[in-house]
Amino acid sequence: MKTISFPSGAVVPVLGQGTWNMGEVALRKADEVRALQTGLDLGMTLIDTAEMYGEGGAESVVGEAIAGRRDEVYLVTKVYPHNASFEGVQAACERSLRRLKVDCVDLYLLHWPGPFSLDETFDAFAALKKAGKIKDFGVSNFDLEGMQDAVDCGAVATDQVLYNLMKRGVEFDLLPWCRQQRLPLMAYSPLESAGREQAALLDSPGLQTVAAAHGVTPAQIALAWVLHQDGVIAIPKAVDPVHLRANRAAADIVLSTDDLAALDRAFPPPRRKRALDMR
Repeated sequence: MKTISFPSGAVVPVLGQGTWNMGEVALRKADEVRALQTGLDLGMTLIDTAEMYGEGGAESVVGEAIAGRRDEVYLVTKVYPHNASFEGVQAACERSLRRLKVDCVDLYLLHWPGPFSLDETFDAFAALKKAGKIKDFGVSNFDLEGMQDAVDCGAVATDQVLYNLMKRGVEFDLLPWCRQQRLPLMAYSPLESAGREQAALLDSPGLQTVAAAHGVTPAQIALAWVLHQDGVIAIPKAVDPVHLRANRAAADIVLSTDDLAALDRAFPPPRRKRALDMR
């Protein structure tokens, strides 16, 4: 699988695993743990979670899934904006570490802009890094202007944003800027979220035509398109083993110039600046 490097030199696969909506129902926990372990077996060794997901429940799922396999995993979690004061970050990180059952996370993100100054939050991140509790830090749901401010405040490793064929606004300014800065962009919901928006994506005739030509599913082409983008890491969430294997196979799909042109016709790239899409 193709890999990508963070500014610190850490190398990760371009296809990881998300955990949004995990840890919310106790009866699903065993299946969620097995799914993450299957993903690791398939080489999807970047796992993204957050204290917000299931109010810590997803972190607990991850902690169980990676037990005995910590060295294989590039572990990402996020702090709530309302916990992003200097003292709040320290306490939130300690809670996350306990739920994850680890001594250190590889990447710690501010989940979205909040009430505390970036200087204060990043000072807290720097203190955690010095203490060996985190290796790198970054942000999530920051637009271009926010990222420029963030870079001025500290050594930001990434920005995690909503990005898929239907939500391409970051291509106008944020993604080109991140490429220029050699900062990877992490794409959450690369297949949209379940429901009408995902149906609108996967039912697109243009997407279905490209999928049929490759003999794969529309979801695999949609994911392959995100993975094709230079400097982008995709973190789809899947629990069904069939979906996990389909996601992994999508990383090996090679899209032609004609495929990409057809997808651009079906999902036109932005021609002007847009407000950052968030979910």
